[in-house]
Amino acid sequence: MKTKRQAKILELIRKNDIETQEELSDYLECEGYQVTQATVSRDIRELKLTKVAMKSGRQKYAAWETAGEELSEKYIRVLRDGFVSMDMAQNILVIKTVPGMAMAVAAALDALNISEIVGSIAGDDTIMCAIRSADDTVAVMERLKKIVAV
Repeated sequence: MKTKRQAKILELIRKNDIETQEELSDYLECEGYQVTQATVSRDIRELKLTKVAMKSGRQKYAAWETAGEELSEKYIRVLRDGFVSMDMAQNILVIKTVPGMAMAVAAALDALNISEIVGSIAGDDTIMCAIRSADDTVAVMERLKKIVAV
């Protein structure tokens, strides 16, 4: 029953802009599920649902993957806004940013989960990324060029 209910919750939040637990409970009851607030709260936590902003400024429940796509857009915007240039030294990628933006750009890079980036260190306007190999560094640079449209 729990698996079916949670699948229904995912379906409902994809099809509807559900803003509150109470609203979600109402939708579930219309679908024939008798639920308590505690059950809905537990399901939300187990499904890792989050709230995302709609264009109207209000918030709705979304599955983590949906939220991740929207967050990726924000990270890409931070990357574009802060990026100035990049260069490589073997497997080290050095990214120059607008002053004061290196930490935000580094966080955006981390959030984009670029598998070739082992780790990064950010100062005020410079980021040093350790990349797995020199070939991977070239590949990461090409990917970043596409993102920032350099």
